[in-house]
Parts: sequence; C-alpha cells; structure tokens
Amino acid sequence: MSEAQQETATKTAPDLSALEQEGEIAADYLEGLLDIADIDGDIDMDVEGDRAVVSVVDVKGVDLVGANGEVLEALQELTRLAVHRQTGERSRLMLDIAGYRERRRTELKELGAKVAADVKRSGEPKALRPMTPFERKIVHDAVAAAGLRSESEGEEPRRFVVVLPA
Repeated sequence: MSEAQQETATKTAPDLSALEQEGEIAADYLEGLLDIADIDGDIDMDVEGDRAVVSVVDVKGVDLVGANGEVLEALQELTRLAVHRQTGERSRLMLDIAGYRERRRTELKELGAKVAADVKRSGEPKALRPMTPFERKIVHDAVAAAGLRSESEGEEPRRFVVVLPA
C-alpha cells in the first residue's frame, strides 16, 4: 500500500476506541434509565463497521420497542444525545432492544426482494409506506441486490422508498 493509500485508509477507518467509548457512555446512560424505571435488563456493547451498537437484552415484562419501533427510536435519539453531550461528537450509535432490529432487518430484506420482483414483473414503480432511515437503508440494499434501483421521497417523518423498474 502506498503512503497516500495508507493515509486515506487511516482517515476513513473508524476510530475503534472512540466507538467503544460511545458504547460505554450509551450503556451507562441506558443503565440509568432502566434503574429509574425499575426495569430489569442486560446491556451488550459491540462495534459493527463504523458505529457502536448497544443492545438491551433479557428485558422482561415491558415494551421498550413500542408500536413500529417508535419507543426504540426515541430511546436511541436520547442515548445519542447523551453521548454527544459527553463527547461533543455526533453519534451514529445503533440501539437494539430484545432483538427487534435484527428481526426487522430480516423482514425488510424480504420485503425489498419481494417488491423488487413485483416491479420487475409489472414494470411499474412501487412506493412503500413511510420508514425510518434505518429501515429505508435495508430496503435500498435489498432492491440493489435484486438488480433494481430505488429512491427515497418525501419529508421526515413521512419519508418512503420508491422502487423503480430497470
């Protein structure tokens, strides 16, 4: 690798220690929230790619995900704000609760593949219901894997994916 390539790789490589610090700050914040609410749950931390991932597991008797993940999204934003307050840096931290995001990822991959097949067959574009940025990204990736393209349209929080014919 040339010196220029090494420099570029260093600039684009995620700072593992900073991501681990984000995860630790987020875990402490979430522990505090769970304690205040008197909710039992364990917290796992990891780094996936260029973001810290914090998971609340073994939660019993409460719904911290909410309808369509709304409570999860709110908790994620609060946690990102707590990280930002301590680090001064914008956080891309991903929060998962009770495996919801992994289940949702599987559902959305299947949806993207199914809609792509429908659009290939009909030749007509198809708009999906509004989704979060996390959900749209998964659908875009599934549509691209099927050989089609897609675009996001609309304004948050009503932004949605449109799958386009080839």
